[in-house]
Amino acid sequence: MSIDEALRAPDRPAVRTVSRLRTRLGTVLPGVALVVLWSSGFVGAELGARYAEPLTLLSWRFVVGSLILLGVCAIVRPRFDRHEIGRQAVIGLLAVAVYLSACYIAVRHGVSGGTTSLIAALQPLLVAVAAGPFLGERTRPRQRIGLAIGLIGVGVVVSGGLSIGRAPTWAYLLVVVGVIALSGGTLLSRRWRTGSLLVSLATQTCTAAVTVTAASALTGQLRPPATTDFWFAVAWIALLSGLGGYGAFLLVIRRQGAVAVGTWLYLSPPTTMLWTWIMFGDRIGVLGFLGVLVTAAGVILAIIRTPAAGRDGRPG
Repeated sequence: MSIDEALRAPDRPAVRTVSRLRTRLGTVLPGVALVVLWSSGFVGAELGARYAEPLTLLSWRFVVGSLILLGVCAIVRPRFDRHEIGRQAVIGLLAVAVYLSACYIAVRHGVSGGTTSLIAALQPLLVAVAAGPFLGERTRPRQRIGLAIGLIGVGVVVSGGLSIGRAPTWAYLLVVVGVIALSGGTLLSRRWRTGSLLVSLATQTCTAAVTVTAASALTGQLRPPATTDFWFAVAWIALLSGLGGYGAFLLVIRRQGAVAVGTWLYLSPPTTMLWTWIMFGDRIGVLGFLGVLVTAAGVILAIIRTPAAGRDGRPG
C-alpha cells in the first residue's frame, strides 16, 4: 500500500489523528477569535467615552459598520429573502441595539465595569437553561460543571473592581435587561439559522444603526465631536468588535451552538483586562491572574471535549 493510500484509508490512526486535530482547531480558533475581538469592544467603549455620549458613539459605530457591510453586499450580491430579513432584524434589535445601548448607558450613569461584567456573565447560564426546551441543546454534566467554574473565575477577575457605587437602581436593571436581550437574540439566532453569515451580519447591523441613530437624534446626541480621537474609537469598535467580534459571534453560534458561544464569552472579562493592561497600563493583581486561570479551566472543561452541535440543534 502506498503512502497516499494509507493516508486516504479511513481506519488509519494518522487519518483519525488529523481528523481530530482539524475538529479541535475548528472549535478553538473561531472561539478564540470571538473572545479577542468581542473584548476589544470594551476597550473601544472606554476610548470613545472620553469624547462622546454612549448613544453618539454607538450610532456612528453602527453607521460606519453598515456602510462597510452594504458595500461588501453590493460586490458579493448575496440573496436577500424578505422573511429572513425580518427575522435577522429582530435578532439585531435584541442582541446588538438593546444589549449594547443598555450596557453603555448603565456604565455612563455610574455602574462600574466590574459590576457590568459580572452581571453580563450570567448570560451563558441563562442561555444554558433555556437552550434545552427552546433549542433541544441539552447540556452535559461536564458542560454544567465548566459553566459553574467559569462563573466563579469571572467573579474572581472582577472582584477587585466590583463596587456598588452611586449608580441609580434603574441603571443596574438596565444591564440585566441588556443581558436578557442578548440571551434572547442568541437563542433566536441559533433557532433561525437561515441565509448567509454576510446577510445576517448586514441586516442586524443596519437594524441597530436605524434604531440607535433614531434614539440618538431624538435625545440630541447624534452630532459627533470634531476630534480624530473620537473617530479612531469609532473605527476601532466598528471594525474590531462590530464586524469582527459580532461576525465571530454569529459564526460560533452556527457551528457550535448557543451554549458554546455563551461559554466562550466567559473569557471576555479576563481578556478585556489584558487589553486594558496593554493599552492603558492598568495593573493586573494576583486575583486577576487567578481568575483568568479559573475561567480558562471552566471554558476548556465545557468546550474542548464537547462535540459540536449538529444541524438539528443537538450535540452530534
